[in-house]
Amino acid sequence: MSANAASSKDHKVKEPQPGQPMYGCEHVGRLFNQDQATINMSIQHYKTILRAIFDINPILSHTAKGVDGQVVTSITPTYLCLQCPSTLTDDDLTKHGNKKSHRFYVESRSGALYCQMCDDIVWDPTFEDLRLKKLGTGSFFGSRKRKHEELFAPDPVKDAPQYISTNTTLATCKANGLRGIYNAGATCYQNVVLQSFLHNPILRNFYLSDGHQSSSCDTPHCLSCAMDDMFQEFYASETTNGYTAANILSGFWISENKAFENLVANKEQDAHEFFQFMAEELHERNGDGKRPEIGSEHTCNCIIHQTYYGKLQTSTTCQNCGGVTNQAQSFLDLSVPLENLTQKRGKKNLTNGDGAASTRTQNSVTLQECLDEEYIKSDKCEYRCQNCNSVQQARRQTSIKKLPNVLSIQLKRFEFKQGRNDRAQKIETPVQFPLQLNMLPYTTRARTQDLKDNYELQRSCTYDLLCVVVHVGDMDTGHYISYCRVGDQWFAFNDHKVELAQKSDVLNAKAYLLFYIVRSLS
Repeated sequence: MSANAASSKDHKVKEPQPGQPMYGCEHVGRLFNQDQATINMSIQHYKTILRAIFDINPILSHTAKGVDGQVVTSITPTYLCLQCPSTLTDDDLTKHGNKKSHRFYVESRSGALYCQMCDDIVWDPTFEDLRLKKLGTGSFFGSRKRKHEELFAPDPVKDAPQYISTNTTLATCKANGLRGIYNAGATCYQNVVLQSFLHNPILRNFYLSDGHQSSSCDTPHCLSCAMDDMFQEFYASETTNGYTAANILSGFWISENKAFENLVANKEQDAHEFFQFMAEELHERNGDGKRPEIGSEHTCNCIIHQTYYGKLQTSTTCQNCGGVTNQAQSFLDLSVPLENLTQKRGKKNLTNGDGAASTRTQNSVTLQECLDEEYIKSDKCEYRCQNCNSVQQARRQTSIKKLPNVLSIQLKRFEFKQGRNDRAQKIETPVQFPLQLNMLPYTTRARTQDLKDNYELQRSCTYDLLCVVVHVGDMDTGHYISYCRVGDQWFAFNDHKVELAQKSDVLNAKAYLLFYIVRSLS
């Protein structure tokens, strides 16, 4: 049935008030100066869209089907086409407009009209009158305001607990910090690390409770001040638009930390190195000011040490006299090699630094198998035994003496081969990692105690997955994305774009960095 046949009368364009424009823009004017059928269809479709926005409470708001047919749910508004039934994301507007020559859309959050040719929300008297009537009275007919009794009278259906739980959605972003970060030119490796910080509840509580007071800090280009500002922006603002991390960038570029000067370049860098850089900088700004020494048992009470730092213990046992030497050292993260384990499986899948992909078969391994190789099995070595006063054969084993509150694990996907022709390889082996991780078998106490009935100890070693950083593509031209958990819901962060993600999306990702938080804090 046509729009004309469906209407009892033709729709009219609203007469403007004195001093107001006739149309929202010249393009809306052209639309309303076409035949009556086009006017009827446009106004009728706008009413239908407003009913969909304001009368129906979606369980998942801002859901659209992309041009590739995939359903995407975003924290930012979608756009409902005024000229067809399509619902589009911001990224798909141009493609849809060019393909269909459709130029008018309705923003899903407010019902406002967006003109693609103006690239802006436009205020049109006809459409705005309908929108305000729908908001004010719930109807397009007349301007009668609802009586007090109508507004506040109990509704047996809508007041039912089942109806409320089914149609209630979480607050958008104010309490959750859900917001993307703009890519400032090959800075995706920074964005994924910053998102892991922003959704770390320990860091969040520290910065939101004035743990670092930027107003009284005299350090120029202080990165901890920049982090403080960033937390305030993400957790005290309703906006879901992307964030420009300008203060982080300026502090990073001006930093005098020579150990990471290779990161200061206009090309893609390593997210793991940037994580180490930020951790060291934030420690210096909030701790004792001393840089952690590699191989030492550095102790500090700063927020970074409280969050990420643990301690390893290396035990060397002389095969001649049985004497044991223990050495402890602090660690920021656990770096787990993949190459040896994949070689033991007989086959591996490597992507060469020049982009040429190997045709070798992929064999997946588990995170637990990787950890077993490093923190359960022992290696042969030679060392000078103090008891024997000579060099002896020995076995060396590393275990975790103290677990951190947030466990950071790097899966070493990038291997650099030194030789006549130095080359770099990316290991594409899939690593299966769990949502819950038991770290008790890798601790020093697991070697010396009966842990069967020690529930509290087991619970203190149980971790829940918090964030996953993924590198996709080749080494030189790849891209970083991340998944972060907010409550029980996972979100995918791709620079400024934030979308809902399923657990299967997270668990099937080829992780590069994993962040687990101890269950007692999660």
